[in-house]
Amino acid sequence: MNLSNLEQQIGLEGSNQLPPVEKWHPELSGDMDMVIRKDGSWWHEGTKIEREKLTRLFASILRKENDDFFILTPVEKWRIQVEDLPFVITMIEQKADHIEAITNTGDLLIISSEHPLELSELDGELIPEIEVRNGLKARFSRNAFYDLAGLAMEKPQGSGGSDFVINSAGAEFKIG
Repeated sequence: MNLSNLEQQIGLEGSNQLPPVEKWHPELSGDMDMVIRKDGSWWHEGTKIEREKLTRLFASILRKENDDFFILTPVEKWRIQVEDLPFVITMIEQKADHIEAITNTGDLLIISSEHPLELSELDGELIPEIEVRNGLKARFSRNAFYDLAGLAMEKPQGSGGSDFVINSAGAEFKIG
């Protein structure tokens, strides 16, 4: 797999911008033996992809359609497998008026109405997730979730119970 050729084909050579995968509509080329595991690691033909630059490149050309995930170029479309969500929030940082979240592939997000934090069930537990882009979501790693929980405030509810919430970029999000 030649990284430079792939970057050139999708128009990313020397660029930090994301390619316009939403504008690409090639026919399905087939199924690729690639899996994004639950822990956020990327595997190709049973071997873990160790090159961070290659993982980030693949992440930049990932698209979700219904329940399927695809790696795209302007002329190819390969279906891949995703065990849970394609991205993992590995770190958060409290700023003056917002909370930043960083994915395992280097995406920097501000928890906000543009990137809302939602709760979903995984293995019987409610775990926060956040939309990264175009329907692609990230699940919080255990460490990032604990850091997030450390920023939560208790908010009493009318029924005598309470919720735990965080505030970021002028919005409030329930985390438990």
